[in-house]
Amino acid sequence: MTIKTKIRTIPDWPKQGIMFRDITTLLKDPEGFRETIDILAKRYKDVEFDVICGIEARGFILGAALAYKLEKGFIPIRKKGKLPGETYSQDYQLEYGIDTIEVHKDALSSGQSVLLVDDLLATGGTVLGAHQLIKKSGATIKEACFIVDLPDLKGSEKLRENNIPFYSLVEFEGE
Repeated sequence: MTIKTKIRTIPDWPKQGIMFRDITTLLKDPEGFRETIDILAKRYKDVEFDVICGIEARGFILGAALAYKLEKGFIPIRKKGKLPGETYSQDYQLEYGIDTIEVHKDALSSGQSVLLVDDLLATGGTVLGAHQLIKKSGATIKEACFIVDLPDLKGSEKLRENNIPFYSLVEFEGE
C-alpha cells in the first residue's frame, strides 16, 4: 500500500485553481493511518528530541499519535484565542491572507528540542510562524515533518533558507 494513493485530491478548493490534498481519507483508513504513524515513528525512534509540537488542526492528530508511539509529550500550536493561559503569539502569511498562531508560554523550556508536525507543507508560512513561536520559548526545531510536500509552492525552499530541517512522506506536483 502507498500512502499517496490514500490521499484524495479535491479540485478548486478552497478557491479556483487549487488542488486540495485531503488527508482525511488517509486518516479514516486504519491501515493507511497506522502505516503513516509507523513510518514516522521508525524515522524518529532514535532521534534525540524532547517534545512534539503539532500545528492546528491536522498536526494535532498526527502529532498526538506520534507522541504516544514515541513516548513523548505533545504541545498544541493553536489558532489565536484558543488557549486559556498566557501565550506567545505569531502572525504568519497564508497562501491567501494572514493568520495568527499561539503556544502557551509555559509549554516549552529554553534549550528544548522540538519535532514539529503538520499534515502538509505548502508555502511554508505556518511552519515559519511556528518556528518563530518555538524560538520565542527558547526551544529549537530538530526537524519538521509532514505527510505531504507541495514543492511547487516553494515552502520547502523557504524552510531550507531558514535552516529548518524537514521530512515529508510524499510529494504532489502543482498547487
